[in-house]
Amino acid sequence: MQHALLGGLLISVAAGIIGSLVVIQRRVFIAGGIAHSAYGGVGLAYYLGFPPLIGALIVSVISGVLMGYLERHSKERSDTVIGVVWALGMAIGVIFVDLTKGYAIDLMSFLFGSIIAVSRMDLWLMAGVAVLVLLTVLLLFKNLLAYSFDPEFSVLMDKRNKWLLYLTLILVSLTVVVMIRMVGLILVIALLTIPASIAEKFTKKLSTMMGLAILLSAVFITSGLIASYFLNLTAGAMIVLIAGLTYFVIIGTRRLSNN
Repeated sequence: MQHALLGGLLISVAAGIIGSLVVIQRRVFIAGGIAHSAYGGVGLAYYLGFPPLIGALIVSVISGVLMGYLERHSKERSDTVIGVVWALGMAIGVIFVDLTKGYAIDLMSFLFGSIIAVSRMDLWLMAGVAVLVLLTVLLLFKNLLAYSFDPEFSVLMDKRNKWLLYLTLILVSLTVVVMIRMVGLILVIALLTIPASIAEKFTKKLSTMMGLAILLSAVFITSGLIASYFLNLTAGAMIVLIAGLTYFVIIGTRRLSNN
C-alpha cells in the first residue's frame, strides 16, 4: 500500500499534465491507441524474457510516433489508422503470450492493474517520468500552449513546433506505461482524461487546468486505493469508478444549475 500510494502521487503529476494536453489537443483516441498497443510490448517482453514494462515502453513510444506520423502524412482517415495500430498491438501481445512457455501469472496486472505489482523499480520509473514530463512542459510551456490551441498557426510562426506533436505523443507513451501498473492498460485512458476533463470545466487557463488535474488525479487514486483496500476490490477499477462518478455528478450539477 505504501508503494501504491507513493506511486499514485507520482503518477498524478504526469497524468494531470499530459492528460490536460491530450484533452485540449483532442487526442484521446490516440492516447487510447498507445495504451492498448503497449500490450504488444508486454507480450513480446514475456516471450523474450526481459522486463515487461521495458517492452511496453519501447512499443508504446514506437506506436505513438507512428500514429503521429500517419495522422500527419497518411491519406487514410486518422481514426481508422489509429484503430488498426490499436488492434495490431493487442493482437501481437496475445500471440506472443500464447507462444510463451508456461503461464505468465503477472499478466493480468497489466490489463487491470495491481497494487502488489508496484515494485521499487516501478517507483523509480514513475518518478523519472514525472520529473521528465514536468521539466519538459516547464521549458516548452509557451510552445505547447500555442500548439495545443492552434497547431497550424503555431507551426507557421515557428517550423520547429511541428515536432511538438511527436514530443507530446512520446510523453503520452511514457505516462501510459507508468500508469499501467496502477490501473491497467484497459482503464488507463480513463484516468488520463477524466481529471483533465473535469478541470477543463472550471478553468480555460492551461496551467491552472494542469494543476487542478494533478490534484484531482491524486484524490481519485488515493480514495480508490483506500476503498479497494477496505472493500477488497480491484484498485484500478475503484479508482476509475470514483473518477467517472465524480465526472457525471459534476456534469449533472452544472446542467441543473444552468437550468
